[in-house]
Amino acid sequence: MRMFHNAAALQADHHPHAIRDRVTGKQRHSYLVDAVVGSVDGTVTTFAVVAGAVGAGFASIVIVILGVANLLADGLSMAVSNYLGTKVEREEVEKAKEAEEHHIEHIPEGERAEIREIYAQKGFDGELLEQVVDVITSDRHVWVNTMLTEELHLQIEQRSPSRAALATFAAFVVVGLVPLLPYLIPMVPVEQTFLVSSVLTGIGFAFVGVAKGAVLHRRIWRSALETLLTGGVAAAVSFAVGFALRQAFGA
Repeated sequence: MRMFHNAAALQADHHPHAIRDRVTGKQRHSYLVDAVVGSVDGTVTTFAVVAGAVGAGFASIVIVILGVANLLADGLSMAVSNYLGTKVEREEVEKAKEAEEHHIEHIPEGERAEIREIYAQKGFDGELLEQVVDVITSDRHVWVNTMLTEELHLQIEQRSPSRAALATFAAFVVVGLVPLLPYLIPMVPVEQTFLVSSVLTGIGFAFVGVAKGAVLHRRIWRSALETLLTGGVAAAVSFAVGFALRQAFGA
């Protein structure tokens, strides 16, 4: 029944009207990858801060201060980096578009020759090849976009830098807050806060790993295990460093 449903949905998705709407419609960008990466980094770094602080023997209030400071500062830093990186990608496309416009304006035959070569490599030849070249080069917009995608292999429609940054920051802060929850809830006994934080963080790692696997189309269990192990190693190293420094300086 499930296979029939999938087959029916696949058939409907390839109906002529659906194909036309999908090809001619405005491309929708997903920011799930930004959110997943932010979630992973937020959880790993915050729990590493908590583990290091516990290893060093810091009081709960100090752990909260360090954790919140890390959430805001590191989350903002990661969001800004994502914003700038995404913006550079958009600027690269705009710069390439201006260059292609200039080339078409001043050396149109050379650009026609490039279109001819591109489609000759795809198997077109003879009169059909010349027809393809004539059709593409008859529309300046299509001509430029074809050069961008086929020659330079660029994505014409780029993601919004502000939305990418917001998705990263929001996920970083929201999911990264999980390791700090036991220290923010008065009802959790002080001697059990790190244990509860470890359990909650482990669950958080697993869920983030599942989300990462779903977004990246990887095996769910493997992605969850990788994320859990990555976070665990980071926390263990941080705890060991904090504990060693505490012993070295006699804190």
